[in-house]
Amino acid sequence: MARARQRHGLKAKRGFLKRGARGETLAAWFLRLKGYRILGRNVRTPLGEIDIVAKRGDVIAIVEVKARPTLYEAMEAVTPTAQRRIANAADLWLAKRRDARKLSIRFDIIAVVGRRWPIHIQNAWHG
Repeated sequence: MARARQRHGLKAKRGFLKRGARGETLAAWFLRLKGYRILGRNVRTPLGEIDIVAKRGDVIAIVEVKARPTLYEAMEAVTPTAQRRIANAADLWLAKRRDARKLSIRFDIIAVVGRRWPIHIQNAWHG
């Protein structure tokens, strides 16, 4: 019985990960269409992971992608704890760039909701 539940849990987790990866790919293409250059995807630092790092002009967008049934659920999924983790990871990533002083940083959310275009929330929070 416990093994069946465990297998079901793993199957569900794989499904979530697959949906999340599809959402991130869609979000990256969406940003490209809006004129952004993707500098990194799934950027890992010792302080956390950033889903997408994108640049347009002198603005660096640190983007958290959430694939959820509703916009509300996507927004709620980016908790204050997650925001701090992402901001700390972004600070570490930015510190390694030579042009850091010339850049502005912004924290965005892209919500992948149903079978529609992604919803891009700019300046979703301040780091």
